[in-house]
Order: sequence, then C-alpha cells, then structure tokens
Amino acid sequence: MKSVFRPLRVPAALALAGLLGACAYMPTGPSVMALPGTGKSFDQFRADDANCRQYAFQQSGGVSAGQASTASAVGSAAVGTALGAAAGAAFNGGTGAAVGAGAGLLAGSVVGAGAAQGSAYDIQRRYDYGYLQCMYATGNRVPVPGGMSGGGGGYGGAPRAAPPMPPAGVQPPPRY
Repeated sequence: MKSVFRPLRVPAALALAGLLGACAYMPTGPSVMALPGTGKSFDQFRADDANCRQYAFQQSGGVSAGQASTASAVGSAAVGTALGAAAGAAFNGGTGAAVGAGAGLLAGSVVGAGAAQGSAYDIQRRYDYGYLQCMYATGNRVPVPGGMSGGGGGYGGAPRAAPPMPPAGVQPPPRY
C-alpha cells in the first residue's frame, strides 16, 4: 500500500530548510557606531552605551531581531499548513488534506522566510534609532548622514542664489 505521507517528503524537507534559514543569528546590539563625546572618559562612554542599549531594547518592543524573525516565520508556516489542509480536505478528503497541508507548509515557509527577514530588519532599525537618539542625548558622537551636515560652499553643495540687487539710487560696492 502506498504511504499517504510519501508526497510530503520533499515539501517538508524544503519547509524545514526554510525555517532553519529564518532562524539565522541576528545581532543583538546596535549595527551603528557611536564614539565617546568630547571630554568623556571611556568608562563614561561604556556606561552610556549600556544604558542606551537597554533604552533601545525597550524602544524596539522588548524583542530582539532574531526573536521577531523566528516568530514571523513560524507563524506564516503554521497558517500556510492550516489553509493548505483545509483546501485539500475540501477537494479530496483525507489524502487531499495531507497533500494540501504539505503544500501549505511549503508555501507558508517560503512566505514566512521573507516576512521574517522584514520583521528582523524593522526591529533592528527601531533598535538602532533608539540607540543613536540616546547616545546623542548623553553627549556622545554619532554618525550624521552627509546630506544633513552644515552646508559650506564646497564641491557638491547646493548652488547658491545670487545676492539681491541693491536698492535704486545706491551704488553697488566696488569689486576687488
């Protein structure tokens, strides 16, 4: 007699590989650099760093990027399995439910892997923003995007407008 679970071997193996890939190690700290502020000792900087890591963890919802990634992947796989089993049962009873569950697990795992990556990125971004805000507020140096720095007249800056014309009857200053 042919096993009902035979068609599920390949989809189950692929789903397991997808879930294990979603469980990859994610950093549990900031992915941005901060430097000690002017006049701060390294011990003061380390204390600020520890406090700001705790603040950033709270700002990110109290979960690490890895935890959010795993929860998203497992949730998507479970929903896919349930929907696949329901669809398979509607079409062909017991055998259809088993095949549908396998197909649903595979599809849910693939979708879950993408969602997990997005969840991890979002959590890491919120963590980094909280960390940078805290480090800046405590007087440490943090990176500033190039477009945000004070504008000088050097290369790459925005073009400057010509100075306004002098009022009528007033001689312009001499050019040297």
